[in-house]
Amino acid sequence: MINFLPGDPIEVSETLLASPALAGIHFTGSTAVFQTLWKSVASNLDRYAGYPRIVGETGGKDFILAHASADVDALAVGIVRGAYEYQGQKCSAASRAYIPDNIWPAVRDRVVAMIGDIRMGDVADFRNFMGAVIDRRAFTRLRDHIEAAKRDPDVKVLAGGGTDDSVGFFVEPTLLQVEDPGYKLMCEEIFGPVLAVHVYPAQRWQETLSLVDRTSPYALTGAVFARDRRVITEADRALRYSAGNYYINDKPTGAVVGQQPFGGGRASGTNDKAGSILNLLRWVSPRSIKETLSPARDYRYPFMGAE
Repeated sequence: MINFLPGDPIEVSETLLASPALAGIHFTGSTAVFQTLWKSVASNLDRYAGYPRIVGETGGKDFILAHASADVDALAVGIVRGAYEYQGQKCSAASRAYIPDNIWPAVRDRVVAMIGDIRMGDVADFRNFMGAVIDRRAFTRLRDHIEAAKRDPDVKVLAGGGTDDSVGFFVEPTLLQVEDPGYKLMCEEIFGPVLAVHVYPAQRWQETLSLVDRTSPYALTGAVFARDRRVITEADRALRYSAGNYYINDKPTGAVVGQQPFGGGRASGTNDKAGSILNLLRWVSPRSIKETLSPARDYRYPFMGAE
């Protein structure tokens, strides 16, 4: 039997964590909350009837990495859809991108043009590509990040940057170009329609692969755009642990349950792949049964009678 029991998250968590019958936690949310839950389980371990199973799908700082051989049109569409669908408020949304300098002007112009064409408004009107962000808290956080970026001399606001809370909490799709690949919006999850782009010298592909891998503690989703198959193979090896869901020449989002199991490692969770048999097996307890139909009637084994 499965019960759906909504309630205050703190009250529900405290009650469940204190129960000796706690068998497991399947959590989706922030990395900080998941780590707190894990610590609470560990501190209460001696009171549980068994060892609770713990599965988490948490944050992400999902990347798009382009090679000089990338299809510029496909890359631009992947950026816009990957970063701005659902107002960027999905854990798999692209929020950092690395584009080589030799194709950047063409990519930039295409992305800026598409952003200018995006309609925002009531999501019941399907002509609108974006709606409002979820609440005032999210709106305020995103507005503060954008305003800080505007004041930074090493950041260029190429598109968007506006916010409006007069009717709903609307944040424009925002494209930022940053000089420092370690800039906070290249590293920290902010969960909104803001994409930070670092333009790298095309000849520094190898260094950029390493940069993408080490910049963020997360490893949820990522995408590589290239037409050179050798480069695609190389990126696959270098970014093996950088994204649990990895996309080639497509946006880093849109996994379908039953077709593309979802989850990531590092600070993004336990990578138990929701939507697959891999996740289901985490919640069953295997049992081995042996039945003897002809039991032994002497403790001694036959070989013990040998001289």
